[in-house]
Amino acid sequence: MSDSVIRELDAASITNTVEELCIRANTELPADVHAALDSACAAEPWPLAKETLGLLQQNLCVAKEKDLPICQDTGMACVFVELGQDVHINGDLTAAVNEGVRRGYEKAYLRKSITGDPLRRVNTGDNTPAFLTVHLVPGNGCRITVAPKGAGSENMSRLAMLKPADGVQGVKDFVMETVRLAGANPCPPIVLGVGIGGSFDHCAALAKRALLRPLDEPNPDPYYAALERELLDAINATGFGPQGFGGQTTCLGVSIEWEPTHVACLPVAVNMSCHVTRRASADI
Repeated sequence: MSDSVIRELDAASITNTVEELCIRANTELPADVHAALDSACAAEPWPLAKETLGLLQQNLCVAKEKDLPICQDTGMACVFVELGQDVHINGDLTAAVNEGVRRGYEKAYLRKSITGDPLRRVNTGDNTPAFLTVHLVPGNGCRITVAPKGAGSENMSRLAMLKPADGVQGVKDFVMETVRLAGANPCPPIVLGVGIGGSFDHCAALAKRALLRPLDEPNPDPYYAALERELLDAINATGFGPQGFGGQTTCLGVSIEWEPTHVACLPVAVNMSCHVTRRASADI
């Protein structure tokens, strides 16, 4: 019998938090992404690329001054909840999250981009449902992250079931092929979330989760941290540059997440993001 005290959490608190995070994530670029953009602009030697990066920075300043979205595609509301196992929610978690998204997108006049059916293409009108991922963690806390994801970069994402014999070189080749196929479509400079291992579905989830890690935090495993750096250098060496106009700033960061896999599998997924890689978090 556990001695833990169950914490009661009202669904209304979740709704209010999600509402605020939807607005904040769409109007404020995370500090680490902003810093990476600043560093890239300072180091970029190609005049047109430097000018383009300057325009992107100017856009961020205007958005901040006028409290406007930093991108016209305010995205799918990808919501991640780290829920303590000693928390009891008074109400429906999914409904609470969707209500928060509904309120946030309405309140801030954010673009509604969700179709209720992938083939019949009828807009739901309020950007719901959210794409909710829940992870149970020890304790009685609740951390919510909202990461709006635009379609321009999402459409360039890919997953492959490689053979174990393909090894690390196969992973590198797949990532680089994905970047080359994407070209300027995902609004570079891009950010890459890479998932390696797991099953077909877990691998894609790993790639999405990798985008939540700040760009100034390398993988804690030195092996994967070195691979992140190698891929970042190789991508920037392609010369696509900001918005595809040429230059050395094609990618701001590469984050890899991995997990064990079957002896006969080597799944790899690339979830591509753009220079407005958005996320906002809060503990409640």
